[in-house]
Order: sequence, then C-alpha cells, then structure tokens
Amino acid sequence: MEDNFELITETDTEIDKEPAALADEAGSRRAILVSAYSKKDEDEATVSLEELKRLLETANGTLEGVVTQVREKPDGRTFIGKGKMAELSDMIRATGAEVVIFDTELSPVQIKIIEDELDGAVSVIDRSMLILDIFAAHATSAEGRLQVELAQLKYTAPRLMGKGRQMSRLGGGIGTRGPGESKLEIDRRRMKSRIKSLEDAIERVAAVRATQRSSRERGGIPCCAVVGYTNAGKSTLLNKLTDANILSEDKLFATLDPTTRQYVLPSGKKILLTDTVGFIRNLPHHLISSFKSTLDEAVFADVLIIVCDASDENLPSQMEVTRNTLSELGAVAKPTLVVFNKCDALRDEGQLMTLKRLSSGADEKCVFISALTGEGVEDFSSSLEELIRGGKREITLNLSHAESGVLSTVYKICENVSVEYNENGMTVKALADSKSAGQLKRYVTGYDEMFPTVD
Repeated sequence: MEDNFELITETDTEIDKEPAALADEAGSRRAILVSAYSKKDEDEATVSLEELKRLLETANGTLEGVVTQVREKPDGRTFIGKGKMAELSDMIRATGAEVVIFDTELSPVQIKIIEDELDGAVSVIDRSMLILDIFAAHATSAEGRLQVELAQLKYTAPRLMGKGRQMSRLGGGIGTRGPGESKLEIDRRRMKSRIKSLEDAIERVAAVRATQRSSRERGGIPCCAVVGYTNAGKSTLLNKLTDANILSEDKLFATLDPTTRQYVLPSGKKILLTDTVGFIRNLPHHLISSFKSTLDEAVFADVLIIVCDASDENLPSQMEVTRNTLSELGAVAKPTLVVFNKCDALRDEGQLMTLKRLSSGADEKCVFISALTGEGVEDFSSSLEELIRGGKREITLNLSHAESGVLSTVYKICENVSVEYNENGMTVKALADSKSAGQLKRYVTGYDEMFPTVD
C-alpha cells in the first residue's frame, strides 16, 4: 500500500529562509572548499575532502578552488587562521566565488566571524549544511520533505543570527535594542513552532509505518533492509531485482526516499526489500534523528543487506562508517549479507580474488556481484534465501536402493525432508546447513557449486 502524507505548510509566517546553498534560478554557484587538519589526520582529511568535492558536484556547484591548511589545532575564530583567511579572500576575488564550504562543522559564531572578515562577499556554509542542501533537493515524497525540513530547521535555529546591517544591532541593554532583535526573536519563535509541527507530523508517519510493519509481520513476509554507503549501488540492485524504477545515478545521495518492493526468491518464497538512505562519514546527527522513522526500516528488518562498492579504494573506511551508523541506530546483531557490488569495475581479476580471500574469514556471508550487469545476482539470491532460512539451503540427494540407509541420517540432521521414489532408488530434498550437507557430500547433487571453497 502506498503511503500518502499531507505536507504541512505555514503560509502565515515570514521566516527568513536561507537560500539554497549551491543552486538558484540562475543555475550552479561557484564554490571554494576549505579544509584544515593535523598531520596525523592527513589521510582521513584527504579522503573527506575528495568526498566533499563529490558532494559539491551532486549539489550542482562549480569548484573554483581549494584552500587547505595543516595545523594541530583549528583556529577558534575562523578555523583556518589569519594568514589562510587572507589567501581565501584573494581566491574569492580572483575566481568570483559565491560560496565557501568548510569540510567540518562550524559554530554559529564562527560562520558570522568568517562572513564578516570576508566583508559579506560570499555565503559561508559547512559540510552539514551542504548535505542538508542535497537532501532538500532530492526529497520527493511528502515524508522526505518533512524530514529534510525538520533537519534543516534544527540545524539552522541556533545559527539564526541575522543578515545584513538592518539586523546587526543585537546587543543587550539600553540603546542597543534595534529592530533586528525583535524580528530575530519572532523568527526564532516561529521556527520553534514549526519544528514542533514537523515533529508531530513525523510521529504520525512513524505510527503509520509501525502499523504497516505489524501487518507485514502478521503476514509472515520477511523484510530485508538494503543499507550501505551512499553511491554503493543500492538503488541499482533493487532496480535489477524488482524493476523498481528508482532513480539511479553516479552521484552521492542520488535517491533519498525509501522504496519497498516485493521480491521472489528462487524457491518461490516472497520477501520485501527496502532501499534506505545512504550513509556517509560525518553524517549530521540531527539528520539521523530527523530521519528516524525512515531509518527504523533497518532497525526492524529481519535481515540486513549491506551493499559496498568493491571498486572504491576507500572501501574499508566506508564499511566502518556503515557499521558504526548501524550501531548508532541500534540495528546490529541481525542476520547480515554483505554484498560487494561493482565488481565489474575492478581493474583486474586479481583484485577480485584478493577481496574474496580477505572476506573469507568474515562472520557474515559475502557475495560478489555487479548490479549493473547482473553478474553474481543468482548467487546473491540463493545466499539471501539461505540466510533467511537460518543458514540452511535446499539440497538434493539421489540415493540408490542400496543406499536407502542414508535416509535415516538425512531425517536426523536435516529439515523439511521429502522423498520421491523411482525405479533407480529415490530422490530426496531437504534443508541443510553447510555442516550437515558436508556429512552427506557424496550424495548431494552439485555440492561443490552450492558450497564452494575459496582458494
């Protein structure tokens, strides 16, 4: 059943809304990126900065320059210090940049100081603001827009300090209460009221989702949440399996709204697959809290399908971010299938074999696929079915009349045993885990294909 939620609007307020960080009616905006880090964090900072560039591209911004600084401790006022601020100012004049994006989370005071020192020539935002801007652009459902607006307001509220000379007199005491203070306080009260309205609306959404989950549980249909780092190929996988027709692009957060589709496993068993919003390093906490009703799909799922980009050189850190986010959500200790996607993009076969060897000792079952080409999808489906069955797979044994004594062992160590007699003996079908199947290996048809060993 399709969810329909009414988007609450507030037409009787005049809250000043920040313009979209990087997109306006005139098109993309020119941006400069800023990163400051200690020497020991240089590798992580480099990865984060490259990711920020991709976020900028996703937000339809144009990169005009990058300012970096190695320092053991960020400057308390401007994050990068006086010398780098002068360099930044020169770069703004030279490039005509309109927005400066810091690869960190800035305090409201820092944003104001930086903008003042740059003479108000550009807008200053941080990494969290950029991510929120992307979410705002990509949210299409009523629920998604509610959640994005709530996250934006929670982040913006403490940063509502007033823009321009007309709101600059914000001191305390006689002679300092300008008209800006009154408007500022009115805006803050309206934002607080709007936040409460959005939270109430999202609670109603959460109640609807809880009812739908209860209905699915009563129907006995297993639910699998497709999770993972942004741009790992989750939507492409769901499209391949179910013809979901979800937007799939080579961009971060190309899709935002969750999608649930029915999928039929090789045995004919029906399950539900739910695509979820992608994770990213330094994901704003207020964004996680605002999207709780959506991310609860992972919390209440029967099985987690973690999709990873096998071709990304930062795969280990991306997997760590994914696992840490799942832990933060409380979605751990679940049956998990790890899917190494985009194997078609690996440079050579040796990379794939190395990846398989590294994953062979993992606690979770791992599969290697290309959701784009369909390679490995059959292995994915059978592995998922095995996981849903509790690690058991359907095996077929062909026994002669002389081997009928094996049947008693099958009944003892397997489940769902069925026997079909024929003139040569009997064909036995049963559910067995790898250990039980190993005991019956000589009789199992296609054993080596079903339970392969990694060299």
